[in-house]
Amino acid sequence: MLEKIEKLSKVLNESYSEKSLGETLRAFFTENFDISAFSIELFDTQKSEDEKITTSKYPLYKHKKLIANLCFSEISAELEKFLNIGAAFISLKLQNIILNEKMQKNINFHETMKNIAKIIETQYELNYIIPIIGEMIDKFFEDYLIYVFLKNENTGVNVLSWPMACNDKNILEKITDITDKTYSEDKKTLFIPLSSEGKEVGILVAKSMDEQITEKNEDYLAQISSQMATTINRANVYAEILKHATLDALTGFYNRRQLEERIKQEVSNAKRQNAPLCGIMTDIDFFKNVNDTYGHAVGDLVLKTIAKIIRSQLREYDIAGRYGGEEFSILLPFTKIQEAQMVAERLRKTIESKVIDISKANVESEVKSIHVTLSLGIYEIKPTDNDEDLLIKADKALYEAKNTGRNKVVVHNE
Repeated sequence: MLEKIEKLSKVLNESYSEKSLGETLRAFFTENFDISAFSIELFDTQKSEDEKITTSKYPLYKHKKLIANLCFSEISAELEKFLNIGAAFISLKLQNIILNEKMQKNINFHETMKNIAKIIETQYELNYIIPIIGEMIDKFFEDYLIYVFLKNENTGVNVLSWPMACNDKNILEKITDITDKTYSEDKKTLFIPLSSEGKEVGILVAKSMDEQITEKNEDYLAQISSQMATTINRANVYAEILKHATLDALTGFYNRRQLEERIKQEVSNAKRQNAPLCGIMTDIDFFKNVNDTYGHAVGDLVLKTIAKIIRSQLREYDIAGRYGGEEFSILLPFTKIQEAQMVAERLRKTIESKVIDISKANVESEVKSIHVTLSLGIYEIKPTDNDEDLLIKADKALYEAKNTGRNKVVVHNE
């Protein structure tokens, strides 16, 4: 018996998660007691009633509260005698594992909340914000499907904003009349209205793919929903202000709305003067990986750095704008396609060789500096083109650059 207890102690020391504990114990009991099946039955909430040993289950306790059952194909007299001693060791190990996993989840949650807070401070475009927050929540709740619906201010209807699709008819029917936090009948789907400063801005839906949503996870989702609502409300307010603004807050470039106005002016000037005009669309390669790996503060630093380099490479009368997310647009008046290629290639090489110091933006990262690259698409407007064609066709060239290797310049040819 003492020899088997020593073996059990070694097995427990090798276990670091609920899954590995189950696997190592299964191997241990199979080898030492000739059982054909074993599993651990965990309880989310501790049971207070006394559970007796049955022919197939042996209870584990924490301060007289039932926390789990060791489930066997059968419990022999020899195995029961062993468990009367060894179960206490297994229970303690299981409690430590559960505690560590809860602590790690709390750490991950606070990291998620911290990243969302950074987005609130630095980002104001919903098309950019919502996918980032959605991916953060998805990563935290690995066993849940997360949906974000935003209220259309004109129609009052909640419209799916993230992810791309929701095929659950029950969810789509339910969101039409949600006014308070609500569960589905099976307690596996939770609807939380997104409310900020008295305004309903949308609904967050979480659907568990396994067991019922726990009280702790409900609390996590409620806190995240509050942060999301604040973010969305601020973005809506900013969008209203942006209608009368011209510059992007992060980079100092023209925002998309003002850029579109400048395109109209420059295309009109080019046609009136019969002068060449080129447009360049750019995209930072694998920018999502930068955000995911180093955090959004580093992502913002990269955007600012790229914007500064672009400005340094342009003439005084050239025009640069932030088209959205990690995309920048450049207008080169009085410039033919060959000259635009030279500008784009010089810009690409400058960014490729730039060392970006991220040590202050992410003090916890072991990596202190990174490199990024840029893909670029170019188009020279033709007399038959309309205003939109300049960047649409430059964007097609950019798409080709991204799909044929990245970190390159591609010219759009009719």
